[in-house]
Amino acid sequence: MPVDEGQVGGTDLTSQIDTGPAGPTQAIISKPLKKGSRAGRVLIYLLVIMGLLTIIGGSFFVIFGDFDTLPGDSNKVAVIYVQGIMITGNIPGGLGYATSEEISRSIQDAADDKNVKAIVLRINSPGGTPAAAQEIVTEIKKAQEHKPVVVSMGDVAASAAYYISAPADHIIANPDTMTGSIGVIWVFENSSGYFDEEGVEFYVAKSGDFKDMGANWRGLTDDEKQYSEELVLEVFERFVDEIASGRGLSRSEVKDMADGRIYTGSRAMELGLVDETGNLYDAIDVAAELGGIEGKPTVTYKNKPSLSSILFGSTEWTDDGSRSLVRYIFDSPFGWFQA
Repeated sequence: MPVDEGQVGGTDLTSQIDTGPAGPTQAIISKPLKKGSRAGRVLIYLLVIMGLLTIIGGSFFVIFGDFDTLPGDSNKVAVIYVQGIMITGNIPGGLGYATSEEISRSIQDAADDKNVKAIVLRINSPGGTPAAAQEIVTEIKKAQEHKPVVVSMGDVAASAAYYISAPADHIIANPDTMTGSIGVIWVFENSSGYFDEEGVEFYVAKSGDFKDMGANWRGLTDDEKQYSEELVLEVFERFVDEIASGRGLSRSEVKDMADGRIYTGSRAMELGLVDETGNLYDAIDVAAELGGIEGKPTVTYKNKPSLSSILFGSTEWTDDGSRSLVRYIFDSPFGWFQA
């Protein structure tokens, strides 16, 4: 049987090749991706992501972190600032008021920190309310059960600010620090003349004779004046007791100095109200010695103004809220009671 050329077993073996125009054969060939270039791009992406995470983490550390000490440092002296008029409440720092809650919390933190061997209170305050001073004194005495407390006086540490200084294990003032002013004052405002001139009248329904004592639409009665003096003397006696106990003085010695006058740091040292003159760093050295620290201590600042408090301190308190509390303290219907 004859076999056609180009076929074997029914299979076409004939092929046609289109060579196109004369010349070398042309073909489009896609170049394969290089593995190295893709890996390089992935590495760059990872480095960029790591860099961003580092920047974000560093930013949080700057805002919320503590640069002062390392966690494992066991030779710390904690410095706690008392700056401004002392009142109870939780007004954020930096508004000119030192709140007993913030200061007491800082003292508690320092007392509970096993790596803190001593505490320094850096005081720059003209005084405040007796209640705020008593709350701070309570925490100072609790802390002293575990570690010494040293006071460093700045420009002013008077009245209630001296109240909280008296229990300290050691007091250091600058030679020209204004301190002392031992005493209590209760201020009432009588605006009845203004109301009379403006034709403003008040009707007061009260359950007792003393219920509107201190109201600015009238002056105090003789009985109210006597009662206010009794209250001032009651608070004053506690003030005297605190100083006598803390400074190792007799009550009569304290009362001889407690006529409300201001003393310089040098004069206060002569009177026994201050142990020595010096600055904050002298106080830190004394605290380290009393705390048994050998060599140079590490200083940690418990309530030093931080970037986070500056940026976010207003989240809990608005300016209106702060002013409302301050008005309640200093413009209250009971008068202004201060040590």
